[in-house]
This record gives sequence, structure tokens and C-alpha cells, in this order.
Amino acid sequence: MNFTNKQGTKIVDNVILSIQNNRDYLSEVDGAIGDGDHGINMNKGFTIAKEELNNMDYNMSEGFKVISSVLVDKIGGSMGPLYGAFFRGLSVASKKQEVIDKKIFNDMLKKAYDNLTIISPAKVGDKTLIDVLSPAIQTYTDAVENDEEFDIALEKMLVSAKNGLEETKNMVAKLGRASRLGERSLGHQDAGSTSCYIILESIKNSIIELTK
Repeated sequence: MNFTNKQGTKIVDNVILSIQNNRDYLSEVDGAIGDGDHGINMNKGFTIAKEELNNMDYNMSEGFKVISSVLVDKIGGSMGPLYGAFFRGLSVASKKQEVIDKKIFNDMLKKAYDNLTIISPAKVGDKTLIDVLSPAIQTYTDAVENDEEFDIALEKMLVSAKNGLEETKNMVAKLGRASRLGERSLGHQDAGSTSCYIILESIKNSIIELTK
């Protein structure tokens, strides 16, 4: 089960669409313990990226690179650099690959995660997107190392991502604006974790469609 880097433009396009479609939801989640602008900022960045891509002939790796550059250069804030690092990692780990299989995708996830850890001190339990990303990637890696099929590994990845997202409701925020609320951040889902789950879900669904 695999797909070409060129076919992977579907993944890029669907990730952008998933953020655009969830703009209001992400801002609603963020409004509970943050500034309420997470969806607005994410939508702005991904929409600008789409406008740039509309004028390009690109593959998946190039698409992720454009998203990364836009988020870092034109959005900024706290999430711009984080997601910029994430998508840059997906791009770098795949740019020399014409065909993407489960092992290459594992390399992509690991590079994306490593990029994040370079610029952020966040760890599991801090109520950030790491609470979704870390268990999701570990589960996917374990499945690949156990020689599970691509689609099965992806399904397991998303289950772990969902569990991680739910767990953020039981955490006190230790980083970011929500950390100012202390115990009052309990009971609320983290916005960054929410957008991370949406992105992983979109990627998973797109890959499964491509590898049918």
C-alpha cells in the first residue's frame, strides 16, 4: 500500500479544507480558556497557503513546505512556528521520495515531531498539541514495527490521537495563555490539541483513500 508524492497533493488540499471547515469550532474551543482566535488564525494561514498553491504545480512535499512557510512568516504567534515546524518536518522527510509507503510516512511523522521538540519545551501532560501528537506517533510507529498494514496503523494512530485529545480535558495547562488560568483550565479541551487531531484525521482519511 502506497501512493506517489504527486498524488499526495490530495492530502495537502484536504488538510487545508479541514482547517477551513473547522474555523469556528476551533475558535469556540479556544474561547473557553484562550483568546478565542485559534480558528481564525489557523484558517487565515491555511487559506493564504491555498492561494499560493493555486498558482503552483506541486507535490505533497512542496505543498507542506508552502504551508510551513506561510504559518511561520505570515501568521506567527504561538501556533505559527509550531505548526510551521510540524509541516516542515513532513516536507523534509518526504521531498526526495517519489513513492510514500507506511515506513516513509513514519519517517515524516518522526521528523515533524523532532522539529517541534527543538522549538517547544512542551511534553505530554502540559495540555498542548503534544498530548495528541506524541501518543499518535508512538502508536503508529509501534504498528509499523509490528508490520501492520498501512491503513491499520493509521486507524490505530487516530484512536491514540483521539484519546490524547480527550485527556487534555483532565489537565491543567502548563504552557501558553491558558496556563494563566491554573486550575480553571481543568475540564476544557485544548485548542492546539484539537487542531492537531483534525489535521491527523484529515491526513489519515486522505491516505486511506489514496491507498484503496
